[in-house]
Amino acid sequence: MNTRNEILTRLRAKTRETDLPAPWQSRRHFADLAERFSESLTAVHGEVLRAASREEALQQVGNVIAELGAQKVVVNGVRPLTDIPWREKWPQAEWYQVGQTEGDLTAFCAAADLGISSAAAALAETGSIVIYSGPAQSRLATLLPPVHLALVPTSCLTADLFTFTASRRGEMPANLVFVSGPSKTADIEQTMAIGVHGPKRFIVVLYM
Repeated sequence: MNTRNEILTRLRAKTRETDLPAPWQSRRHFADLAERFSESLTAVHGEVLRAASREEALQQVGNVIAELGAQKVVVNGVRPLTDIPWREKWPQAEWYQVGQTEGDLTAFCAAADLGISSAAAALAETGSIVIYSGPAQSRLATLLPPVHLALVPTSCLTADLFTFTASRRGEMPANLVFVSGPSKTADIEQTMAIGVHGPKRFIVVLYM
């Protein structure tokens, strides 16, 4: 046995398998997750539009598109967003669907009036949504346009970060993003400015 194999054999002999500790379980409880989420997000300058169905949620999306006069819209290419015929419903806008549309994504996002995403989860405690990374889930779509709209079913609601991570049992992507309201920054005198480093509006359409 050469020296390398001898060292590795000794190391293996000293190691043993062990069970990972169970995820920490939060005891936080909210009587109404949707109401708490709405209150938390509104408190940090976010906007929540409630809808009783997906059809009503899409009407809310249409209202936002009309309000903005949006001419360019980028939408992430994951479900349930891929189930929606965006171009057919709002043909007046130019659409870029991440993972499907060809062309310069960065340039389109920089010129877009609205970016639309879904969410892996919505945290009631902080009014945050969780966005997974992936080839069809571009961070640019939620960072460069001046308005970020998230289409979120109430089934994504969970109490807090700990409840969310425990429910995933360690199955996480390489990167995930937590969005809690529009972009905010402050100077040394604590004067807040909104929309300097990202979207100036963050809208969640929360539907049943």
